[in-house]
Amino acid sequence: MNVQRRTFLKVSAGAGFGLAFRLHAFATQQTAANFEPNAYIRIDSDNTVTLWVTRSEMGQGVRTNLPAALAEELEVDLDQVKLQQAMPGSRFKGIRLRTSGSGSSSATFMSLRRAGAAARAMLISAAAANWNVEPSSCTARSGAVIHAATGRHLRYGELAAAAAKQPVPENPPLKNPRQFRLIGKPLKRTDAPQIVRGTATYGLDVRVPGMLIAVMERAPFMGEGVAGFDPTKALAVPGVRHVVAIKSGIFGGVAVAADNTWAALKGRDALHIEWLPGPNRNFDSQEFIRKLEAEASAETPGYPIRRDGDAGSALANASPGQTLHALYEYPFQAHAPVETMNCVADVRPDSCELWLASQTPETAHQSAMRMLGLPPEAIKVHTTLLGGGFGRRLFVDYAEEAIELSKAIGKPVKLMWTRADDTRHGFFHPASVEKLSAVLGEGGTVSAWIHRSVGSDLSMFGLPSPDERKDQQRYAKDESPWGAFDTPYNFRHLKIDYVPVNSPVPTGSWRAVDYPSRVFGRESFLDEVAHALSKDPLQLRIDLLAPGDVLTLGEQEIDRGRMIRVLQASRSRSGWDTPFAAPAGRLGGRGLAVNIYHADSYMAQIAEVSVARDYSDIRVHRILCFFDCGLPINPAGLDGQVESGITWGLSATLHGKIDIREGRAVQQNYRDFAVMRLGQMPAIETHIIPTENPPGGFGEHPVPPVAPAVANAIFAATGKRMRRLPITPERLQSSMSRTEERT
Repeated sequence: MNVQRRTFLKVSAGAGFGLAFRLHAFATQQTAANFEPNAYIRIDSDNTVTLWVTRSEMGQGVRTNLPAALAEELEVDLDQVKLQQAMPGSRFKGIRLRTSGSGSSSATFMSLRRAGAAARAMLISAAAANWNVEPSSCTARSGAVIHAATGRHLRYGELAAAAAKQPVPENPPLKNPRQFRLIGKPLKRTDAPQIVRGTATYGLDVRVPGMLIAVMERAPFMGEGVAGFDPTKALAVPGVRHVVAIKSGIFGGVAVAADNTWAALKGRDALHIEWLPGPNRNFDSQEFIRKLEAEASAETPGYPIRRDGDAGSALANASPGQTLHALYEYPFQAHAPVETMNCVADVRPDSCELWLASQTPETAHQSAMRMLGLPPEAIKVHTTLLGGGFGRRLFVDYAEEAIELSKAIGKPVKLMWTRADDTRHGFFHPASVEKLSAVLGEGGTVSAWIHRSVGSDLSMFGLPSPDERKDQQRYAKDESPWGAFDTPYNFRHLKIDYVPVNSPVPTGSWRAVDYPSRVFGRESFLDEVAHALSKDPLQLRIDLLAPGDVLTLGEQEIDRGRMIRVLQASRSRSGWDTPFAAPAGRLGGRGLAVNIYHADSYMAQIAEVSVARDYSDIRVHRILCFFDCGLPINPAGLDGQVESGITWGLSATLHGKIDIREGRAVQQNYRDFAVMRLGQMPAIETHIIPTENPPGGFGEHPVPPVAPAVANAIFAATGKRMRRLPITPERLQSSMSRTEERT
């Protein structure tokens, strides 16, 4: 069954659904010294407050945001909270540990606030009983309960045993947001000192006694297997201990385990492997993209995603001068996190212990049970810090490889992926093509909008069965593809179709998943429409969002008024209505793109770009990001997420793509799959629009508008439309004749 990413996002909204049960369950398991009112927290007699963090930290700041939500209601200072990483098991049964869908903070926010408020109420009740006063006469502050009338106070640790005997409140009162001391204030990262000093533990940092180091030679072509191998030369390398065929993972191959990394790598170099021929040696990504383009231009019906009015008739009856058409192309992309995939596995006859940087520790736990036949309690999964996740670490293929290897050799082993392994043998963001058409109406209006999106299912989650493919509503019910299904504009006639075209390329979630490619096409084409209508692109968007009503799509309620307010702020604070002053001798322009991410955040980005007159150089000087993401838990963290997301988006816009030739990925590392360097980075401005809405997600949200904002700015500078990524000087120059040069 193909389970789409939107399904996981929906589940995340119920991440704390088991809280009420867990409150009562833990209230009956107290010790004399400790107070554990729920699964998230413990208060010890020495006044230590421990929070079990139920999400993986991969740079998004959950180890700051989550304790802030708890500390706010518990009335302790942030530095009083010690953190433990939650582990799959009975303690967290019914509580989600998966990190995806930009829901780490927003989905746990209310659960942690209620957990803190319940504990605070129980501590106050215990103190009031001790003093024989009314609980309402007591307050909590900085880890103590205070009775102001008499000046008495008791630290939480002193109240722990008595608080454990108090009844758990069903609906503990929460603080008024106007009383917040932490939430909404800029907070320093709680883990920043350890990261800067190099004492933080990432997956690659893990060491266990008796551990060997391993690397794998994986099948060079997709879909191939090991026919046989000769381990003799590899075993002759000093330090190499084992050479083992591995069937788990995406590609399969042969692992070399050694005393150290160098020996493992040299042993791998010495291997001779015979590969079973697979069916995909002729697969070529450029030919595949041409196939996507053909499907985009075909007349065959796709899966219906949206139908408003009769866009087909409007297009058929329009005169040639009223219509506009364009194709937009997004290539395959790698994840390329700084920390490559890795896992330490220690498999014994009656137990298994894993240490890995993962977004899905539950999946690793389940994989170990399935592979080893062990009961849940015999398996421990330790989640370390992640040196980047971006959706790649939603799958645990690298853990399964390590489990199989450790079981085979009977020793703990750290299986490490090299940079080339990570770039060529993981899951890729699928290539896609967007065909857009518009019918231009009188008075500068858009009377019809048609979007035909062509892409691939995410094989990470399994491809659809033949019966599932028969369901014409399967994608619309899943609210996919993102960025097409939730097109926010008010078109009288609207038609959106999706055409899935799958390939042998392993595909999976990539930061913002469907949105980057669909928003690239949608927002770039809307800029084309604005210029064809001789309208300001920002004003056209406001007009198309009017009257600022709420659009209900499936489970989403898109508040167009919030998006209008963001656009109005963008105009007033960016200098949009004044020409961009490019550096001397260069062409310059501004570009705009917007996106509403699952009705959680409302974002507009404005890019300021200059281009050399001979098109030999493209520079992005500044990107301004305006957004309403609900209550900002930590504004300083949002600054970091904006900078991170824009950097990710710029890397894909200006550099990134994966080419597949003869069934294998061509690019291998940061030399040929380039990411933004410090010297290439523009100035980035973050503008938070005040709101009283609850917190929305944000980790992926700044990514989708980047490419269209830059492409639209390049058009403003040069008059050239860039409809394929990456946007390079070579592609820009190829759009200009030999004698053409703008003045």
